[in-house]
Amino acid sequence: METSKNYFDSVEKTKYKITDFDYTLPQSKIAQYPLTERDACKLMVVNRETGEVSHRKFSEIVQYLHAGDCLVLNDTSVFPARLHGRKDKTDARVEIFLLRQLDGYIWETLVKPARKVRIGNKIHFSENLSCDVIDNTLSGGRIVEFSSNGNFYELLSEVGETPLPPYIKRQPDETDKIYYQTVFAKRPGAVAAPTAGLHFTEALLRKIRKKGVKIAYTTLHAGLGTFRPVQVEDVSRHHMDAEYYEISAEAVEIINRTREKGKAIIAVGTTTVRALETVTDHRGFVRPSRGWTDKYIYPPHDFKIVDRLITNFHLPKSTLLMLVSAFSSLDMMKAAYREAIKTDYRFFSYGDAMYII
Repeated sequence: METSKNYFDSVEKTKYKITDFDYTLPQSKIAQYPLTERDACKLMVVNRETGEVSHRKFSEIVQYLHAGDCLVLNDTSVFPARLHGRKDKTDARVEIFLLRQLDGYIWETLVKPARKVRIGNKIHFSENLSCDVIDNTLSGGRIVEFSSNGNFYELLSEVGETPLPPYIKRQPDETDKIYYQTVFAKRPGAVAAPTAGLHFTEALLRKIRKKGVKIAYTTLHAGLGTFRPVQVEDVSRHHMDAEYYEISAEAVEIINRTREKGKAIIAVGTTTVRALETVTDHRGFVRPSRGWTDKYIYPPHDFKIVDRLITNFHLPKSTLLMLVSAFSSLDMMKAAYREAIKTDYRFFSYGDAMYII
């Protein structure tokens, strides 16, 4: 095991500008493909108290988990949200990107080319799937209502593409249908994967359970806002897009029992953190809940429930980088990211992992 110690030059400020969360990343560090062995990626372990950084493999995460701890996973499932169709009558090509389900078959979408898609247009994707454009959105998108001859999600899987992030510079293929999805995904609704969860395998989860670690599931359907840049200079003025979340009574019981026993709550991913922080009361206990959350976490933030965090390496100026900086410190994350670049870590969705303890 290689270990190094990071020391920081300045006292962390309490008010931040978006430029404080910027850093330079060589394009070669952005992972374009997943590893075939999910848990073979690198794992950087960052100790918040000492600043110590350790380099491991993700499969060794078991060594950092203890009997009675609770690992909380986001069981959202990414669906093939990018559709290619043709307009009725003109046969013009149109791309529809599904953002969120509003009601039944009614969805908020982004469309390309937007100028050619108007209210009243019908778009065909296959013999069994089409949509009607029924309204515009304030952000320049369209509200559409689907018509399907068969199971809607099954038809989507036939005609849709995996919605890879824009920094992956290639077309999605059959491999992405497997690897841009966690092994525990079961609730369709996300257009972006909870990427910290991508590193887990069924075998690794069995080892974790065998060690006496409890596993609880929340749901948060990550939207396109995950990749949307922050446009304001003062980060406190940014607003998150609302995303659907759900946490069951069963999960609440596991998490609260862990809290009562004084064991650690380990969140897997920033989406899990946001879901948990949304439903945690002032005493540090969670409650069963479902709905929409626009929970925005940036430093400084008083975390009520999460003790440790498994995450990936995030984009410059992103709300995800702000969240992990709030959980540790901005200076600590800057030092860790410099170390990751120097030691050839792979960044972003298909990249390596970090465990902040």
